[in-house]
Amino acid sequence: MNAEARMSPGRGPQHMQALERANAVRLARAELKRRVAIGEMTAADVILGAPWEAESMTVSDLLTSQRRWGHTRSRKFLQCVPMSENKTVGSMTDRQRHALAQMLGVSVASQRVPERADGLTAVFAGVA
Repeated sequence: MNAEARMSPGRGPQHMQALERANAVRLARAELKRRVAIGEMTAADVILGAPWEAESMTVSDLLTSQRRWGHTRSRKFLQCVPMSENKTVGSMTDRQRHALAQMLGVSVASQRVPERADGLTAVFAGVA
């Protein structure tokens, strides 16, 4: 009954290594969410590219990081697919990735606001 914990030379205990890894993932994921929120990257790009920081991220978490996407909109969108809110990006099949990315493209395109000139043209068309 002589058990001893073995540590690799130059490295801390296993729980400290796990904590460092978790912090690195958390910071990278926060940066990814910021990039999606400001429009530098789309959720479809993340789904198709599946970067390492998004592997364990839920699809719902990714969708809600988009501007104007809350839990309700995300849930309703995923019900149309159908896909669980708790599905992780890393566990999706290629077919699921492409279907979801395509639906996001259609969804985002239908939500775009027309440019100001087009909107004013439509308004003034009936006046002239």
